[in-house]
Amino acid sequence: MDKISFGSASYLQAAAFSIRYRVFVLEQKIPPELEFDQHDDELARYFVYFHNKEAIATIRYQALNENTIQPDRFCVTKKWRKKGFGKKLLAFYEKQAIKDGYQRTILSAELTAIPFYLNSGYQIVSAPYLEDGIWCQKMEKILTEVTNGY
Repeated sequence: MDKISFGSASYLQAAAFSIRYRVFVLEQKIPPELEFDQHDDELARYFVYFHNKEAIATIRYQALNENTIQPDRFCVTKKWRKKGFGKKLLAFYEKQAIKDGYQRTILSAELTAIPFYLNSGYQIVSAPYLEDGIWCQKMEKILTEVTNGY
């Protein structure tokens, strides 16, 4: 059974941190002091995708300004990639952002993830750059009431 939960409850933060530690720190070798930053405070809100009660994907919901939201620290655990879970979670995030009045979403995409985001309606808006030792590009999407997926 699948469930996407959203909020600032401590169990959601714990699940999000566990996923991020596995993906970013252990798998991608990002130092934990860079991965877990000042935005991971008690006010932070997280989306966590639970598949058969296992936390498999997460997004940190981070506002950049009153019109723009960022799906920060978005990741899916290795075992569950390329199975549609990330697409469902991103669509759920976008619907929440629209509900909350955001008009635009912008993110930092690893180069390997660019096809995923292009397929989800995002556009490249920067040249490649290094972020935490990984090549990325900024991408954005204008949010509308129509989202595909979940």
